[in-house]
Amino acid sequence: MKSTSRNFNDNAHRALNDATLQTALLRVGPGFVDRRRAALAALPDADAYRQLGREIKERALARLDQYLLEFEANVQANGGHVHWARTVEEANDIIIGLCRQVNAHSVIKGKTMVGEETGLNEALETAGMEPIETDLGEYIIQLANEPPSHIIAPAIHKTRQQIRELFERFHDRNVYPGNLESVADIVNEARAVMRSKYLAADVGITGANFLIAETGSTVLVTNEGNGDLCSSLPDTHIIVTGIEKVVPTLNDASVMLRLLARNATGQDITAYTSFFTGARREGDTDGPTNFHIVLVDNGRSDMLNNEYRDMLRCIRCGACINHCPVYRAVGGHAYGWVYPGPMGAVLTPLMSGLEQSSPLPNASTFCGRCEEVCPMSIPLPKLLRQLRNEAHRRHLGSWSSRRALALWAMVAQRPALYRWISGWGLRMLQLFGRSRRLRSVPLTSGWTRSRDLPLPAASSFIKQWRQRKGGRHG
Repeated sequence: MKSTSRNFNDNAHRALNDATLQTALLRVGPGFVDRRRAALAALPDADAYRQLGREIKERALARLDQYLLEFEANVQANGGHVHWARTVEEANDIIIGLCRQVNAHSVIKGKTMVGEETGLNEALETAGMEPIETDLGEYIIQLANEPPSHIIAPAIHKTRQQIRELFERFHDRNVYPGNLESVADIVNEARAVMRSKYLAADVGITGANFLIAETGSTVLVTNEGNGDLCSSLPDTHIIVTGIEKVVPTLNDASVMLRLLARNATGQDITAYTSFFTGARREGDTDGPTNFHIVLVDNGRSDMLNNEYRDMLRCIRCGACINHCPVYRAVGGHAYGWVYPGPMGAVLTPLMSGLEQSSPLPNASTFCGRCEEVCPMSIPLPKLLRQLRNEAHRRHLGSWSSRRALALWAMVAQRPALYRWISGWGLRMLQLFGRSRRLRSVPLTSGWTRSRDLPLPAASSFIKQWRQRKGGRHG
């Protein structure tokens, strides 16, 4: 997927002026946020599970190489094969090679964010194969020729009318003459279209939510069952996932599943939680004869050894995205790459290069909600600040922003000058205030165009503090 992250400001401007998108984004808050809150409230010792989940991931990361080798050995013992890919190009080459070994023409895919990282669909098409998304949201955006706008709800930016128009355009109305008036109509038509695709596919590709070192199993969660069909109907099953997904034991995976579903969709557990352990054995009634796992690095090893290590605890639940005021204003496509929201504002610069995505760390209000709701306690605001500092050191921001920060630093290092300027600014804000709100302040139109600034206090914090301490100078 080609990144447009460096154009975040332009992307966001278009999103804010897209009335249809704004209507669709209204669904994000009441759904995911409220269901997550209720699910965690009903979980005894939710905070203890959160702490335990963090400890499990830290233990796995501390010995990542050992657990990955243990995982590989157990996969091989179960009749499977593990392939290692340092880059997205290597991952695509491995997958295409495996598909060519079985003369594949049709490939059915479950939702995989690592597959989005590698641009797998485009690579398969270039190699002469037809990739078919089977997750309903992914299928919709594949028809629309768009990337996902959310990591767990890829088509959340689409309205029902837009989906109906896509189906009417791409599905044979002689075969599927339904009116598509309801959600059920849309789902039933998609199911009917998919049925023949599953049966004709040569290869099934899925992602994985967790890898279990002690058993060599992979864990996949879905609510549609499409992951199970992709993994069991074709004779070849390929799993593509990141190296950070490994956990030491089956019990550890159980803890992580309790956290994942509740924080992602507000469910106690997803409708389908599947464990895949190698190829079909003698006596099995279904399952693939060829079982392959492609483990992708793509910058993860670098994160393991630098100040962004905390990001490797991410379990891709999307809670930070759902609670982010910036995402809920502009949607996922504004971020310009695979991962949107706060987690994307950190991951994208680390994976695709800060030069290509320097605006993303600034796409934050630093309200702290992302860290507050993260089940892995990832300090996202701190990581965003680190990226901002790095972008400033490398002169990746605009000349005007660098000059403004230099001016701010000069003033902040001179307390008397700071107090004089802040006092002058306070008087100016009070002068421009109207009806207890600030609506027209020079140089602030970007903020006041869509919201009011509260009228400032009568005196500065420093002055009030000194008065309370008995000081006579403000």
